[in-house]
Amino acid sequence: MHTQRILVTGGAGFVGSHLCDRLLETGAEVLCVDNYYTGSRLNVAQNLSNPRFELLRHDVTMPLYVEVDQIYNLACPASPVHYQFDPVQTTKTSVHGAINMLGLAKRVKAKILQASTSEVYGDPTIHPQVESYWGNVNPIGLRSCYDEGKRCAETLFFDYWRQHKLRIKVARIFNTYGPRMHPNDGRVVSNFIVQALKGEDITLYGDGNQTRSFCYVDDLVDGLIRLMKTGDEVTGPINLGNPVEFTMKQLAELVLELTGSQSTIVHRPLPSDDPRQRQPDITLAKQVLDWTPTAPLKVGLMKTIEYFDGLLKAA
Repeated sequence: MHTQRILVTGGAGFVGSHLCDRLLETGAEVLCVDNYYTGSRLNVAQNLSNPRFELLRHDVTMPLYVEVDQIYNLACPASPVHYQFDPVQTTKTSVHGAINMLGLAKRVKAKILQASTSEVYGDPTIHPQVESYWGNVNPIGLRSCYDEGKRCAETLFFDYWRQHKLRIKVARIFNTYGPRMHPNDGRVVSNFIVQALKGEDITLYGDGNQTRSFCYVDDLVDGLIRLMKTGDEVTGPINLGNPVEFTMKQLAELVLELTGSQSTIVHRPLPSDDPRQRQPDITLAKQVLDWTPTAPLKVGLMKTIEYFDGLLKAA
């Protein structure tokens, strides 16, 4: 029998490394590609001795010539701190990376999945967000390198599907958290946990009433794999995220409770173009993928806190 050979770009990153773990458990051969901008060899160190795992340092803005059956295109910094540090490179990673991976998929007739984002909805004017919503994005704002880069990647995927009959899947990923998040990525879950564990002030932007929906990484990976397994008629985009909504203030208070920290919550001005609300409508994921997140926020946070606690103690 033919063993599936699967390419994961951004495979040494937070989500990518968990995806590599799960794919190896299915018996697949996994080619993990990463340029280590936000990813780390440590995230995949547990797989280096596995003969079905291969790690390659490569930037997806450059073409890649390999033989694979499936491609998960996850390469791109996903936190504002990292994607705004070099916004031109962020846009190149989304756009050139998509072109290169789609070209590879076309050459080797591989099925390809694009990790898109809830950021394509911008600061949404409808709530919760459904896949048919076109979004409310500022094309010249500080976040637009990521938002518009991902929107363009989706455009390219659907043009390759229409023009070249490529087998595509597009997942719009909402806020995800869990072990192996970058401790300095500026995202709210890692920020709050690291600040609480260090006994530093917990930084709450704005009044703390803006909302997010947090999906544990294991649930997200399950959704990505289910989407890849669907028939060719299923292209997406499909929202993947946890529809249970929390305010930033609720999240901060829960982190304080779970860590037992004496940290104080302090307020700072809200960053430019920061969405007030973000909640996925996952009706389509339920219908097409039979997928619903199962990890409660409290349980996922405890695992994430344990990871960061170990990281800080080892530093």
